[in-house]
Amino acid sequence: MPGVAEVMDIDETTEGKLKLYARLLGEANAFARVTGPSDEETIYREHVTDALAALPLLEKFTGAGFVDVGTGGGLPGIVWGICRPDLRGVLVDSVGKKIKIARDIAAKLGLKNIDTIHARSEDIARARREKFEIAVARAVSDAKILAEYLSPLVKVGGIIVAFKGPGVHKELDVPRGSWRVLGLAAPRIEPYGAAGKNLNLVIWDKVSPCPAKFPRLPGDAKKNPWM
Repeated sequence: MPGVAEVMDIDETTEGKLKLYARLLGEANAFARVTGPSDEETIYREHVTDALAALPLLEKFTGAGFVDVGTGGGLPGIVWGICRPDLRGVLVDSVGKKIKIARDIAAKLGLKNIDTIHARSEDIARARREKFEIAVARAVSDAKILAEYLSPLVKVGGIIVAFKGPGVHKELDVPRGSWRVLGLAAPRIEPYGAAGKNLNLVIWDKVSPCPAKFPRLPGDAKKNPWM
């Protein structure tokens, strides 16, 4: 598998759609604040290219389904949907105005492979338990909590992907073998990003079914950690 830090070859049509997405997200962000910056160049440089970093991890999946939890304005799900039209994506967010923005942008981009749902991850996990090959989250929660949210969504043989910063090693500090409680192998870390940025992708392989007690009620993951 190519390293996630390598620059991807993006054709002109795809690049044009990615830049249009950055513009649409910037316009929406000017009044709804779904991500940090509002100018399209910064969004493209700091957010779109960030979402692109994980695409090499998806190369083994063809025609697969993914779920993007806490998608905000569609990151990374809309970027993935543009670059991989063979994948079917479900974007999930518990904040109504954010998922409306993601839905509107996906429609303007003509993305037939992207659906949006206003819900909590726990609700989606109950309704679509272990239905996805890939679950992803960017800038959402501590890694241990995130794994509990996402494992119930993923089929055995699938993967969980989390975008993380420099504190990831501390977040992953659990007793040896603990991840098996969630049906996951121990995570691996793929550093990426430009010089001076300590960014990481964390990848868990789903190796066995997630126990039926997960997901727990909203808030339980933070109050009473699984490990």
